[in-house]
Amino acid sequence: MKRNLTPIATAVAIMIAGSGLANAQQAGDRNTDMTVVTVTGVRAALEQSLNQKRNSDSLVEVITAEDVGKMPDKSVADSLQRVPGVSVATAGGTEGGFGENDRVSLKGTPSNLTLTTLNGHTVSSGDWYISNITGGGRSVSYSMFPSELIGRVTVHKSSQANLTEGGAAGNVDIETRKPLSFKKPFTLMGSIEGVYSEGSKEKDAQFSALANWKNEANNMGVLVQVFDEKRTLRRMGQEFLWWDKVTPGTAPDWIRANPEVEGKWLSLLTGSSLFQQERERKGGMIDVQFKVNKDFSFDINGFYTRLDADNVNANFMLAPYQPLSNNWSGVGGVVPSSYAITGNQITSIAFPASCPAGLNCSNMGPSVQDIIARPGSYSDSKFLNLDWQWRASDTLRFKGQVGSTRGTGYARDYAYEAWLAYSGTSLTMHGLGAPATITVDNAGTFNPRTGADFFGGWASDVTAKDKETYGQIDGTWQARWGAVPNLHFGVRAAKHDRDLTWLQGAIAPSGGLLANRPKGLTNYPTSPLANVLQRPWTFTGESMKEWGDTYVSFNQHAYQSEFQIREKATAAYVMGDLDLGRFTGNVGVRFVRTEIDVANGSPNDVWNPVRSSNTYNDFLPSINLKTSLTPDVVVRAAASRTLARPDFGALGALSLNDLTFSGSGGNPNLKPIMSNNVDVGAEWYFMPKSLLGINVYNMNIGSYVTYGASTAQFYNNSVKAVTTYNMSAALNTKARVRGVELQYIQDLGNGFGFNVNYTYADGEERAKAPKSACADLGDCSMIGTSKNSYNASLFYENDRFSARLNYSFRSAFLNGLDRNSAIYQDDVGTVSASVNYNLTENLTLSLEGKDLNDPLLKSYASSKDQPRAFYKNGKQIFFGVRGKL
Repeated sequence: MKRNLTPIATAVAIMIAGSGLANAQQAGDRNTDMTVVTVTGVRAALEQSLNQKRNSDSLVEVITAEDVGKMPDKSVADSLQRVPGVSVATAGGTEGGFGENDRVSLKGTPSNLTLTTLNGHTVSSGDWYISNITGGGRSVSYSMFPSELIGRVTVHKSSQANLTEGGAAGNVDIETRKPLSFKKPFTLMGSIEGVYSEGSKEKDAQFSALANWKNEANNMGVLVQVFDEKRTLRRMGQEFLWWDKVTPGTAPDWIRANPEVEGKWLSLLTGSSLFQQERERKGGMIDVQFKVNKDFSFDINGFYTRLDADNVNANFMLAPYQPLSNNWSGVGGVVPSSYAITGNQITSIAFPASCPAGLNCSNMGPSVQDIIARPGSYSDSKFLNLDWQWRASDTLRFKGQVGSTRGTGYARDYAYEAWLAYSGTSLTMHGLGAPATITVDNAGTFNPRTGADFFGGWASDVTAKDKETYGQIDGTWQARWGAVPNLHFGVRAAKHDRDLTWLQGAIAPSGGLLANRPKGLTNYPTSPLANVLQRPWTFTGESMKEWGDTYVSFNQHAYQSEFQIREKATAAYVMGDLDLGRFTGNVGVRFVRTEIDVANGSPNDVWNPVRSSNTYNDFLPSINLKTSLTPDVVVRAAASRTLARPDFGALGALSLNDLTFSGSGGNPNLKPIMSNNVDVGAEWYFMPKSLLGINVYNMNIGSYVTYGASTAQFYNNSVKAVTTYNMSAALNTKARVRGVELQYIQDLGNGFGFNVNYTYADGEERAKAPKSACADLGDCSMIGTSKNSYNASLFYENDRFSARLNYSFRSAFLNGLDRNSAIYQDDVGTVSASVNYNLTENLTLSLEGKDLNDPLLKSYASSKDQPRAFYKNGKQIFFGVRGKL
């Protein structure tokens, strides 16, 4: 009998079968008097995490290394997505998703309101995708940090004075393993895996290794860790890059013949997209820990990671505005052979197969192929950090950090744009329910138009460099004042630099000749999406690189898009632990001074920036209280004022899209993002390794960053003339987020257990900033706010076998702005699973899967009637072996 099982059913069946296999194995072991293998499993790690959460004075969530090891977690963000109140995204902006969790946010807020630290200090990281490089975000790219680094992750949902400022919504601290924390004098750990990516049909290798040594006196240790993880990505999709209304300028003859089409919305660029990438994450860490004596110790930690991300992005687009307007002449055009109108939108349109009599269609290009190759794209992150601890007396202790961190993002674009000759075309919309049905009669071959230039292109070479140098000293004094048993105090200073360099590429005239086109003519693979244009022509990435290296030079800066930002932050705090009888916790205040100097580029042939300087002084009070109503019930309350700083791109960047005549610009006078927060929660630890919890929160954000609209004129490299652009610029406004987090964890016994959580978040802008979407369109959505998100995880474990199945869901959310239009990411749910079998005490076989339900990523504009993109990345299967000595 043939059965077709869903991914969930398959994973459950594996778990049940594995349970029976492991139980049979155990029975056999007893009959032959073999030693039973004892391991530290996911249930022990779960108990440890819950104990740390229970004992904390503030609202935290904790993830341990064992949690990570029993799931297909290939980045730290994969692990965090199962924490209540945490949302993850597979992209850093509006570029869609790439099958790997990349950004983390808390409480339904944008990711730049969450501060990520590594071992308590800030960490710089870059981006490889050009819009994220130029956008200058502050949020860390989690694609840079493999899960093998984790010793523990602590999510701080409520603030306290001794936490580094920068996370208005909360802080995520990634703690790496430390040499003296290992039990044995010498430890080796490692894994060798293969990954199969369904989208690309490619298999790649993944490798990680850790070696740790410590002396017998347990006062000196050295840890070395390396990793090299490769994945070949292919994302296929459909993109709607330009929604606009039909006007006499774009369709003069059509409107004269059919006046009802005027003012109706039409997708003017509907593309079949193919994104291919080879990404390889490699790097390592070294940590030296030394206890000089019982009073003084230090730790030196160095880390480097690099993500090589060569990619090529092709988009074969149906462009009905070309035949409708007769190539933008505005004096006539092709009247469609058929069309349909639904509401305020033209939902289908078709053009005749041959040029109508009396018209010269040789200059029309009803379809265009844009191919952008980005050879050498990469991002990296590195730091060198010194931690020290000193016990000055029995009642006074100090600890400190000093270090430097740097990150780089780099992308070089070679863009080749080829307009095809006139042919029959058609477009039929299906809303967000399915991709649009597209036909282009001559899409399968390279057949350029002849009456006008077939070639257009552009090139850029963009580098962002991010650097922070920091130092801090923290002290703890056992005050023994009864109500305040301990007093904490400290100071911190940091200098942060962010530079964006943008070289404008010049394409030699000979590069646009037909004889000199890229030589690697090929066709798309068959798309897994329904309706889309199948197997249109394109050029290979290798031939695009060869063409760009031959005909493109980078001798001129695009100074209007460059910026330099210098930021100094100094802080001091005092915080007291509280012991008020039944109530414990902490109370404190942090003072922060921020000095920002912004140098924005201007449209000159030399670097002659516009400079702006601002200084902000802020007090950040906080209080955390908890009490035990019963031995098993903990009640918490917290209030705080927190701070985040605007993205660097919001302060200084200028980004223009020459094809759609749109762009965005920075505002150097943006204020820090301040938020007043209240949290109230309760936790019931009703049995070991089990929890039932609720947390209610409210955030009033007094200086949230939104975007207003304007028009401005800039030189357009595509049409070689000064052109009016529809611009969006950053503005401060007010916003509010409130929500509820529910959590239920239970150990069911006999190796089974589950973890379920749900988060409701309601976020909206509360003031109508001039020309913003909230003011003009009534759309007051906050970026990153999913009203509903939840996770459900089921696990089984015994001495030999373990399995885990997880489903994560988040509802639609505003993802940002693209081409002067809002982009919403639609609902998406993902299934992941893992199966592990211990061959011996030191050797484990693993089989893991991500995106097993093959999710379809969908995005839309202000209405679901106007889709913006459909994407599929395919499943990912990991198989390998982990070992330890």
